[in-house]
Amino acid sequence: MTKRIIYGPILSRRLGRSLGIDVIKTPDTKKNCNFDCVYCQLGHVSKKITGNAKLKGAVSTEEVVEGIRSYRRNIDNLDYITFSGTCEPTLNPLLGEMIKGIRKISTHPVCVITNSSLVGSEEVRESLAEADLVVATLVSGYEESFRAINRPAEDIRLENIINGLKELKRMEKLQKLGIEIMLVDATIDFPVNHTEKEIERLKEVLIAIDPDEIEILTVSRPPAEDYIVPVPEERLRQVALEFEKEFGKERVKLVLKGVKRSRSVMKHGNIEEEVYDLILRRPCTFKQISASLGIDKKELKPIIIDLISSKKIKETIICKDKYYRISTK
Repeated sequence: MTKRIIYGPILSRRLGRSLGIDVIKTPDTKKNCNFDCVYCQLGHVSKKITGNAKLKGAVSTEEVVEGIRSYRRNIDNLDYITFSGTCEPTLNPLLGEMIKGIRKISTHPVCVITNSSLVGSEEVRESLAEADLVVATLVSGYEESFRAINRPAEDIRLENIINGLKELKRMEKLQKLGIEIMLVDATIDFPVNHTEKEIERLKEVLIAIDPDEIEILTVSRPPAEDYIVPVPEERLRQVALEFEKEFGKERVKLVLKGVKRSRSVMKHGNIEEEVYDLILRRPCTFKQISASLGIDKKELKPIIIDLISSKKIKETIICKDKYYRISTK
């Protein structure tokens, strides 16, 4: 199956009903990231790229605008048009132009989910500031922990990321900056970033950045490394309470697995393609696929069976839940 740029309405624990945009069009996701995160739901990145010049399959502004123009009539009650997908959106140098192009044909707010790797660049910050909401990931205030969890390309430094996020928040054009704190536990001693030492350092860094919103979450899908496991819910709540005391309850959002939201009203084209497209971008349980795409469970079951039989997807178990993910060749 070919990979779509506009990969359709999905249900997000964080953003509600979101129409997703991918900045690449090649199905080979392993060649288009500058991080190799231990918790990544897309698996291990064997060769990290060092800049947008090496991005393979980058889409154009025209492709994004035409994709939205033809797709946006198929969904109501949309919360965001979101740049995320299977690689880091800021690797595409046309991101700012794409957002401007979308605004000419749609009134829906635009969100960019970024791994924060390139926010040290003024040009990247200018592009991000075109969005209504930027959700930027930060896993630690310590270089050693950052490198162990995000496993960035060699030239990426945490200090540049933190300074870049400070500068981004100061930009008048940007309407809202959210910081996503991805907490991980492990069956080995390291990396773990939910200790008191890590949390205290994260609070110091966040005070300096001064984001509008802080999201606290943990691994909810099969991670790239088997030794990475979710942080227990009790600990997540403790951390959220610590952040609330520092930043105020209105700025802190605890994102827990299983939070339900209302469905989008959508029309379907090729349902099997939409199911495959969703699983391509993130491993899902049967219930998650049904809820995200608004597909009846009876209709979904034979589609899953066919995709497994054709070896396009496979089953995997994490924390006793059955997930479906893309088969690797």
